[in-house]
Amino acid sequence: MALILGIDPGSRITGYGIIRDHGASQEYVSSGCIRTTAKATLPEKLDEIFSGVTQIINEFVPDELAVEQIFMSRSAESALKLGHARGVAIVAGVNQGLPVFEYEARKVKQAIVGTGAATKDQVQHMVQRLLKLPGKPQEDAADALAIALCHINTQQGLSRLAGGKASANTFSRGRFRKVKK
Repeated sequence: MALILGIDPGSRITGYGIIRDHGASQEYVSSGCIRTTAKATLPEKLDEIFSGVTQIINEFVPDELAVEQIFMSRSAESALKLGHARGVAIVAGVNQGLPVFEYEARKVKQAIVGTGAATKDQVQHMVQRLLKLPGKPQEDAADALAIALCHINTQQGLSRLAGGKASANTFSRGRFRKVKK
């Protein structure tokens, strides 16, 4: 039984989702968003994200952190800001001794919806159904929950491939990368 923290990083809104993996089933624990102050400078926003992720880790004590990988978005500036937000979330996890796993957005969508081109609404709908939630979670929280679910499914698949003996380092070619401490 493992507690997984999924993070969907963003410089304005960072989504988080926590799922307990029971092996044959997953249980929703919590989700939400870390919203940075609109008029804050980038360093102040990064501090808010770092503090928020650290607080979540201290409150829920997850076993692993799964985070979305960088993708080239509208502009290089947007990608840089996303990279900074992602970096402080990763550092918050590493500082607390969590193993960190990265997943491409398209692979997360494929794992949850069945297509890498899924819309945010489709991800919300499938996360709601998979976790038996009474309503759709907020978009960024749904993405974070989807990242956590993708991590759980990937780890279970790797474990089956290895006959139940897979570790985080066993299969690292293209599926995920472990960020080492």
